[in-house]
Amino acid sequence: MSETQYWYNTETGQVEEGRQSDWSKVMGPYPTRDAAQHALEQARARSAAWDAQDEADR
Repeated sequence: MSETQYWYNTETGQVEEGRQSDWSKVMGPYPTRDAAQHALEQARARSAAWDAQDEADR
């Protein structure tokens, strides 16, 4: 039995239960619907942290 995975569709802004859309339109998989819903926020936070680290390394 497999666990349900959730995907965030960047085109529609909707969470999909199981990957339903083309890979180029989704982020994931995520273990929960809530985690998938916040995918863009998580990605922005990671990018900001990496940018800050790059700046500190210069």
